[in-house]
Amino acid sequence: MTTPAISVQLWTVRDELTADADATLASLREIGFRNVEAFGFVTRADELAEAFTRHGLASPTGHASLASGTENPFDPTIAVPTPDEVFQAATKLGMSTVFDPFVAPDRWESVDEIRKTAEALNAAAQIGSGYGIAVGYHNHNQEFTNRIDGRFALEIFAEHLDPAVGLELDLYWASAGGADVAALVERLGDRVVALHVKDGTLDPLPSLGTVPTDQVPAGEGAVALTAALDAAHAAQYAIVEFDAYPGDIWAGVRTGYEFLAARGLS
Repeated sequence: MTTPAISVQLWTVRDELTADADATLASLREIGFRNVEAFGFVTRADELAEAFTRHGLASPTGHASLASGTENPFDPTIAVPTPDEVFQAATKLGMSTVFDPFVAPDRWESVDEIRKTAEALNAAAQIGSGYGIAVGYHNHNQEFTNRIDGRFALEIFAEHLDPAVGLELDLYWASAGGADVAALVERLGDRVVALHVKDGTLDPLPSLGTVPTDQVPAGEGAVALTAALDAAHAAQYAIVEFDAYPGDIWAGVRTGYEFLAARGLS
């Protein structure tokens, strides 16, 4: 069993990064983070690499589109980078794994569409291997709200992935989709290489395409974080994240770090 390293998804502090990147990264380091998970890094890899080095931070993982085809799932006016562009940027940042963070809900409605997505990610993984970088997928709730023959779409997806392709399981979104996350982690086994340790009351449940309003600091909500962490025998990273948080974001992030540190993670 591995002991996951603590990290934080920078999307959590996206507004703070825009306002003052150096102060934000310094605050994360002061809390105790040594790792961060970058997003939107392809066009600013040099800038981020310099900033991370200045603040004693590493970015072993990052988020970038790899299986979404030619249309950006978030903004169709923004060009989707090629896998080579993604991996070249990831190399500059010293990443070991790039996770695709989103594939549209309509691609989880049939086994055929799920298989096509898996094939696209498998193809990206072949390219990534040439750079020494692994590939994985990060879920939201669309991979759980639709079941096929009584099984979650994400589980069917996992069966079509090459063995080298991992999963970064977002525990909040999986719970919001109806999963018993500890049991799910057990079923997925070594496929789970990272966890987003994110909590919420799950009241109200977030719907597809909406910003959640129920997220709370880790350990203060209804998501079975401790049980899922205990079940994640192969997870390399435990990553703090908020999609949205109405309180003091820095207090929330610190609580997330302390929740993981109290369990022996560092």
